[in-house]
Amino acid sequence: MIYLDAAATTAVRREVLEAMWPYLTGEFGNPSSHHTLGKSAADALAVARASVAKDLGCRASEVTFTGGGTEADNLAIKGIALAQPRGKHIVTTAIEHEAVLESCDYLQRIHGFEITILSVDRYGMVDLGQVSAAIRPDTTLVTVMLANNEVGTIQPIAEIAAVARKLGVPAHTDAVQGAGALDLNIATLGVDALSLSGHKIGAPKGIGVLFAKGRLQLEPVMHGGGQERGKRSGTENVAGAVGLATALRLASQDRAERMARLTEVRDELIHGVLSAVPTAILTGHPQKRLPGSASFCFPGTSGEAVLLYLEERGIVCSSGSACAAGSDEPSHVLVAMGVEPAVAQTAVRFTLTEGTTLDEIRDVVSAVRNGVDDVRAIAR
Repeated sequence: MIYLDAAATTAVRREVLEAMWPYLTGEFGNPSSHHTLGKSAADALAVARASVAKDLGCRASEVTFTGGGTEADNLAIKGIALAQPRGKHIVTTAIEHEAVLESCDYLQRIHGFEITILSVDRYGMVDLGQVSAAIRPDTTLVTVMLANNEVGTIQPIAEIAAVARKLGVPAHTDAVQGAGALDLNIATLGVDALSLSGHKIGAPKGIGVLFAKGRLQLEPVMHGGGQERGKRSGTENVAGAVGLATALRLASQDRAERMARLTEVRDELIHGVLSAVPTAILTGHPQKRLPGSASFCFPGTSGEAVLLYLEERGIVCSSGSACAAGSDEPSHVLVAMGVEPAVAQTAVRFTLTEGTTLDEIRDVVSAVRNGVDDVRAIAR
């Protein structure tokens, strides 16, 4: 099998499993318990929190463990919006993950917030001037993703955060897809809040992180025992936190060299597909894209039919966001970029792992060419 759906999920790394194992077996205590097993779990949680903080360049007290990236986005957006007295206006973009868009929609429907959804250009890029123009005296949050999960476009988050900061507005970024590939240092990005998910970087599903600046007030969206300094109630997933911290540390090591190699393999895929299928359309920014991301539209085909052809030949990829799998609607990301809905439904997304080889890419390109030809022939 050639697995090219890393944006959906990744396999758990062996080192991560080994780090987690003690806290799934002998050291299984509840970190809130006041006995030896509980203290061991609490100590492991503290070490994991400090490790994540070191990789992000923030204080350990600014790290909150969540049940995943979706929960981290919900806590950031709802938590900041409901705790801030500034006003009831949020600025976001048309290409955000559903976790962001649905959180904004909830605030609009239930709490009377006004949401400004910024458009993007044909590459999926947000215009800084639009961000500045959209911020008002009653704006309580600007939330823009670091890198898009469908087309891989990387946003100028440091510049966006600087605009928001100058106008006194907190900035949040969904960095789920950027983890492991991009610099997540908080000082570099300049954001007030940042969301991560473990299963995109070799940790298990069901664990995420929210960084929120210490001065930033958060209204919790889950209530109960007051864990995570009152920001996220619920017994902490100690093994998951240890796993995420281990995966993030490993992903940070030699990142520049590893991503340079991945970019080389990705570019071979892009060149090969565009040469083999001259009518193919590369979506996303041609340069400012994630190292392992390449998404195409194949006009005159069905994206699902091409996917099925590839899967029958051992090549696993997707048509876009895994969270929208099974939907008959065209990708909201591609439509926002100006792609015609009928063309958007021909999309196929390839997201590479660090183990993807050039030989595998050559096999993929050949299969894509044959698959597109076969699907178009059937459609005639």
